[in-house]
Amino acid sequence: MQEERAAQRHNNELGSVARVVRILDVVGAAELGLGVSEIARRAEISKSSAQRICGELAENGLLERQGTRYRLGLRLFELGQRVPRRRDLRDAAVPYMSDLREATGHSVHLAVLDGPSVVYLDVLRSPLAPPLPTRAGGRWPAHGTGVGKAILAFSPSGVVDEILAGGLKRLSERTITNPGLFRSELARIRERGVSYDLEESRPGVVCVASPVVGGDGEVVAGISVSGWHNRINLDQAAAAVRTAALGLSRQLADH
Repeated sequence: MQEERAAQRHNNELGSVARVVRILDVVGAAELGLGVSEIARRAEISKSSAQRICGELAENGLLERQGTRYRLGLRLFELGQRVPRRRDLRDAAVPYMSDLREATGHSVHLAVLDGPSVVYLDVLRSPLAPPLPTRAGGRWPAHGTGVGKAILAFSPSGVVDEILAGGLKRLSERTITNPGLFRSELARIRERGVSYDLEESRPGVVCVASPVVGGDGEVVAGISVSGWHNRINLDQAAAAVRTAALGLSRQLADH
């Protein structure tokens, strides 16, 4: 009862749109769906509000109801396909990503920066790839990924400052959490044009990434190759990723 009252107070402080976004976030993070009580707990809103909002979202196709559980609805997928930034960039990147996967034999990721996270626009998996939690539409802390560091290295200093101000969460034993060391890492990435994730996001997994630049000369995305640390040749992968990123950047510049 006390927990429900606390949730109700917090619920009153949130706007209706904020409650909807929280519900979509927590449901989206659970592949098998969630019941109303668990949605309310994770979203930190009252159960009555969660039940009402989930019902309305289901009626409008944004959520789907399966028994007592809810999961994301197809209408969200349809809307997501219409986001110009995602569609145009992804469509342009597909051939480069396919060639990159064929050349390296490893999984390929395309991501953009959104706040302190990277959002994966597309993921081409390899049968030899480790079971990564990344997926199209998924998020991961930018500072702990090769593709995130590749983007941040060529982003305005203010963007990096904001991420450092929020703290660098440790994702594995090798995650760089010291602000000074992280800035030094970004400087090295700018010099060589590629970044590395050496088991910083997940034990046993390494990644090499390079920035993608738009027609205005600003970094718009990152492209990466990832695999098991004992199965990937990072030098060869770095050359392939760099070539793909430059090719995609030239295509974006021409359009």
